[in-house]
Amino acid sequence: MGLQDEIAACRLCAERFSATATGHAPRPVLWFRPGARVLVAGQAPGLRVHESGRPFSDRSGERLRDWMGVSEAEFYDLDRVAVVPMAFCFPGYDAKGSDLPPPPVCATAWRARLLAELGTVPLTLLVGGAAIRWHLGLRDVTAAVADWRGPAARGVFPLPHPSWRNTAWLKRHPWFEAELLPALRRRVREVME
Repeated sequence: MGLQDEIAACRLCAERFSATATGHAPRPVLWFRPGARVLVAGQAPGLRVHESGRPFSDRSGERLRDWMGVSEAEFYDLDRVAVVPMAFCFPGYDAKGSDLPPPPVCATAWRARLLAELGTVPLTLLVGGAAIRWHLGLRDVTAAVADWRGPAARGVFPLPHPSWRNTAWLKRHPWFEAELLPALRRRVREVME
């Protein structure tokens, strides 16, 4: 059994997910192949992605593809883009209807093996707080994204989550669109072509 099959069969969080407000079963969403040029390290699938089985097949994905300057076909080209979130399954909602955080057990169980299987990836996008904490060890998303030039020089771009919930953050930080996004789009083009 290969790594993808092992992850697809994972049920580590079955009991945890059945106890959420959504009461759902695990459904790992996998999108990676060794040799990809861009690694999108996200948080965890949302409900729409859980239902579709395709990462970022929602409004957040539309915004992320815009940030990257890629088409939907380019984004879903497994030879170009790997999407490896901190948790492969939708974590569920809490009693108030908010997304639960990615369970750390997923990254602990799978991340090191998966990243080793991917090999060297020229560009990594850290999408959201969970990915920024894991990869950079930083807790403050705004500070990490504001200091993007240092990690970008090493092929890593820290990004806020592209959720509609972060629209106010984007408006408060116009440098993100004016400075970071043009540099990100240039680097994406360089590594994908």
